[in-house]
Amino acid sequence: MADDTSRSDTTAGKGRPTPKRGEGRSERNPFKKLGRFFREVVEQLRKVVYPTRRQLVTYSIVVLVFVSIMMAYIGGLDLLFGDLVRRAFGADS
Repeated sequence: MADDTSRSDTTAGKGRPTPKRGEGRSERNPFKKLGRFFREVVEQLRKVVYPTRRQLVTYSIVVLVFVSIMMAYIGGLDLLFGDLVRRAFGADS
């Protein structure tokens, strides 16, 4: 039976971390980096799907209703706990 550690041709790359993308080359020019950044931003913005006017109005109404309900709920709890604390400590109101 042959010893597997004696075969250096198959294990030559083992034990070293895999290099990251672009690690071999480094762009030192900040204007190239800035240009690349803006190109990628524009590329990503082309993928964005914007809502229609109707969807935007619907989502806005849903958010406003939810926020109003939460404000009423938290406001009610605040009044309740405030009243309980005043009664517990005997403050004159």
